[in-house]
Amino acid sequence: MKTVGRPLAGQVALITGASRGIGRATALELARRGAHCVVTARTVGALEELDDDIRAGGGTATLLPLDLTDGPALDQLGPSLAARFGRLDLLVHAAACLGVLTPVGHIRERDWSAVMAVNLTAGWRLLRTVAPLLERAPAGRAVVLTDGHADRPEPFWGLMAASKAGLAALVRTWALECASRSALRVMLHDPGPTATRLRAQAMPGEDVTSVPSADQAALQIVTLCLPHSAA
Repeated sequence: MKTVGRPLAGQVALITGASRGIGRATALELARRGAHCVVTARTVGALEELDDDIRAGGGTATLLPLDLTDGPALDQLGPSLAARFGRLDLLVHAAACLGVLTPVGHIRERDWSAVMAVNLTAGWRLLRTVAPLLERAPAGRAVVLTDGHADRPEPFWGLMAASKAGLAALVRTWALECASRSALRVMLHDPGPTATRLRAQAMPGEDVTSVPSADQAALQIVTLCLPHSAA
């Protein structure tokens, strides 16, 4: 394995959707760069496996099993991080829900509610609860993953597009607000087609070797998190 430096030593990073895919790969890479990673997901077993891999690489992590649709629990995340660490330097929000690919006229209320709860409402609550800590960080970085359909709609992708477009508008607004009052850099990042479980749901039968891996996507994200990043 290639040796990397530890430019993030002493920093605390929060990664959502860390049990698999891009979130997991990003947590591993941030830990390799020295960040203490607070990793969240619903699946305890997957978080424990991630913790083993982080520690095997010489990193450290705090496991936080969390359902992002649990509003009151999510609202306590910021205060809990403040009490435990007194700081938060990095946020990578990778959690997302695909929902169903269907014509707009066929979207069911239960599917609409489920996707909006994860992709939009949870995003709003997450940003709200961690903003005070991130905005106080000396070189804070917030990277929120988006999807190309938010800006370039395609047939049958209306539900995902609507949820991600709403989140994108929220993040862009927050970025403008922070520009004049904080060192925090708020970024939307579209990793593009990536070999993840979510993509496999949307594109069953696709040759996974034809698209970049989650590890490749993670390297791009971590670059945005580095102190010298001006993205």
